[in-house]
Amino acid sequence: MNIKNQNDAFSPRMHLISFFAALCMFLSAIEYIIPKPLPFMRLGLANLPILLSLTKMKRKDTFILIALKVLLQGFISGTLFSYIFLFSAGGTLASGIAMMGIHSLFHKKQVTSFIGISLAGALANNIVQLLLARWILFGKAALYITPLLFTVGLITGVALGIFANLFAAQSVWYKQLPSYRTI
Repeated sequence: MNIKNQNDAFSPRMHLISFFAALCMFLSAIEYIIPKPLPFMRLGLANLPILLSLTKMKRKDTFILIALKVLLQGFISGTLFSYIFLFSAGGTLASGIAMMGIHSLFHKKQVTSFIGISLAGALANNIVQLLLARWILFGKAALYITPLLFTVGLITGVALGIFANLFAAQSVWYKQLPSYRTI
């Protein structure tokens, strides 16, 4: 097998997925540094690449990105074989699926922006994590954290959506990225 064929195996789409996955890990590391009011509460910064991928990548590539985010975060944080990983994986998968669904249904019609998509993802994440907390760890007591969790999710979902809108509108790099998205 010659060298040209080996390089062709790693397509521009794979480069984009790899770049966004690395960006998820970078933002996740930044997020670990930021003090949290509760140990499990995260801001969702690592969801920014997933939001941005919605307009540039195919659904299956975005799903691959979500799976990579879940696995790499679990591996890097040392939680891969713990209940914390289950909470993270459940929340991230629900969030990613909700964001892909809202984007597919409404974004092309320009009914929603990254703010609405981000809010849908934050809501899905919070719901799944609360259900997991109730079933696995805390029972009915998990409901006591609901107001705080949804308030923080609302605030961070809006903030992340605003940032994604601004970034997508002003970034020359992002505008020049090829789109592999076909709806």
